Amino acid sequence: MDNSVKPKLMMNHYIGDLMDENPLPFILLERQSEKKLSVIYVNHAAASFFENTSSEPQHFFSAEVWTQLHVLLNSLEIEKKTLHTSLNLTLQNQLYSVGISICSLQNKDKTFYGLTMHDNKSDLVENQALVDIKEKYLSLLNHNTDSVFLINERGIIQYANAVTRKVLGYDLDKLLYQPIEQFIESNSLSNFQLMIKQTLSGYPTELQKCSFKHVNGHYVNVYLKAIPIHDQGNVKEFHLVLRDLSISANDKDQLYYLAYHDHLTGLWNRRALKEHLRDNLIDAINKKTQIAIMRIDLDRFKLINESLGYNHGDDLLKKIADRLSLFINKSSNLYRQSGDEFVFILKDKSREETSSFAENLLSELSKPIYLDHQEYFVTASIGISMYPIDGKNLDELLIKADQALFVAKDRGRAHFRYFQEQMNLSFPNEALMESHLRRAIEKEELSIHYQPQVNLATGEINSFEALLRWNNRKFGYVSPMNFIPLAEESGIIMQIGDWVLDEVCKQLEYWQQKGYRPVRIAVNISPKQFKQENFAIKIREKIDKHGITPDSLEVEITESAMTDMQDTFAMLKELKDIGVVISIDDFGTGYSSLSYLKKYPIDIIKIDQSFIKDMELDEKNAAIATTIIQLAHSLGMEVIAEGVEKDQQVEILKSANCQKAQGYFFSRPVPIDDINQSYMTTTQP
Repeated sequence: MDNSVKPKLMMNHYIGDLMDENPLPFILLERQSEKKLSVIYVNHAAASFFENTSSEPQHFFSAEVWTQLHVLLNSLEIEKKTLHTSLNLTLQNQLYSVGISICSLQNKDKTFYGLTMHDNKSDLVENQALVDIKEKYLSLLNHNTDSVFLINERGIIQYANAVTRKVLGYDLDKLLYQPIEQFIESNSLSNFQLMIKQTLSGYPTELQKCSFKHVNGHYVNVYLKAIPIHDQGNVKEFHLVLRDLSISANDKDQLYYLAYHDHLTGLWNRRALKEHLRDNLIDAINKKTQIAIMRIDLDRFKLINESLGYNHGDDLLKKIADRLSLFINKSSNLYRQSGDEFVFILKDKSREETSSFAENLLSELSKPIYLDHQEYFVTASIGISMYPIDGKNLDELLIKADQALFVAKDRGRAHFRYFQEQMNLSFPNEALMESHLRRAIEKEELSIHYQPQVNLATGEINSFEALLRWNNRKFGYVSPMNFIPLAEESGIIMQIGDWVLDEVCKQLEYWQQKGYRPVRIAVNISPKQFKQENFAIKIREKIDKHGITPDSLEVEITESAMTDMQDTFAMLKELKDIGVVISIDDFGTGYSSLSYLKKYPIDIIKIDQSFIKDMELDEKNAAIATTIIQLAHSLGMEVIAEGVEKDQQVEILKSANCQKAQGYFFSRPVPIDDINQSYMTTTQP
């Protein structure tokens, strides 16, 4: 700025420096006479705005502006107060609407005026735009044919439109600042609360049917849609649209709800998961934040479901969904992926926060669940992938979370695992694995290993358990824990089961033709195999085909296969009539009633290895194993202990008069050539 103005500045130079830093134009005028003013100070912003630094007012301001200023200043002196107003200025052929504040300063016999200005043209445009938006918004709400509420994040009603009075009968003052939940019928409340949680997490949510209290006391069946209002990434309010179902039923809305929600639990479904996750990834890319995908799978739920029946299984799933829903908030949302698998999406969470979240989930799920006054315990395994560390697209992140889940289940269940790159080496694509498994028989990739069962009293071996092995040309050796569940789920187990039975009968035929001493081979039968109507017929056909003695074949079934007592009894009776030996595998881990032991024609009970493990250190395990042995003996059954690995375990089993045992202490499962070389001898004369 030209220094010619500054010598006339009649104030402390520090104040002058301060005003030069002011981003708003500031001008100081001195009254010379009634009709004469002069400019004594102009800050940088004013000089730039007017593009003039002259100290003469007739040069600094145009005559038009100067005339307006005289009127304003005379008004200020009359009213004796600071003045705030607007001026319309034309500078360089451009019209400006200028907001101006003027205050007078008296110094002895002199009068000064401080003028502060700002261009309010953009403010006027913005204010007018806001007014227009507000009018449109209110018009939309007030003329809507549905009731519309504005609810804050604490569930308090902030607004209700005029239609609400017509539908529900309430005057506005009876609704405002009241908790919305007090109008919801108790049976609808839990689903309503779940809907609100999902909405506050950032997604529009619907409830197809909810009972809302009318002013007269009765309840009206309504359809609800909650729409979040986003404010800089947060949801502090939402609109609640209410439609009276007695007046209008919209099939399209019903179809939309069914398309995006799970019918059993009311949670978002797989379709919603993919669409929401796609949106979340776009948002995370823009904001450079993290996302955690958490896949939750219930442990051994299939066994529980088959034991309790599917109706009770559904009830259990709903209770589990309710527990998981406790963790829905603004940064986390829950989906039901499939039968017993759920998915959480966590937005903007660190690895430490994600770990804490997973630990809290596992802790909540470990608490007992009550069904029909009976206590049940359900654990879960969790697999986690993180964006952007583990991948940047939807499918990749879901697959890697599944890989982590697979490892969590394979390494003991009931804990969580993060994805690690080495998991790619041990976790083939499930669809690809299934394709290879379907051709495993024709490619001669399947084989049977045999684990000896030792007579604890004599040390003799006259029975074996047949165990399936798969050595794939692409994946190498695949653990039975990996491919047996896949075979069960895909239905391939029927074909593989028939192959195993045929191979075992062929081996027994070979030994009998060679004149080897009599032995028995136990074959694991899957629940699906056992429930075939013609299963007993198949067994008879294979025995006849290979000409083996029926009691050389042992059929092992699990407790979970015996869900229907009448059908189970009929099948076991057919098998006994054929002459095969029947054993119950993994005894003590199922949920069946012990009454079946006296009703079914069972020959052998196999104690599950979970009771054998650490029995030399755990008195309870030892007591359970001893009790099972005594129970079986009292019912005339033989007992075989599985998973024996230590000599102390052998001594405990011997003292309890357990007949047989198998496990690594005696031998691992070995190929047939090792069996022929080490254990098989011809019958002694």
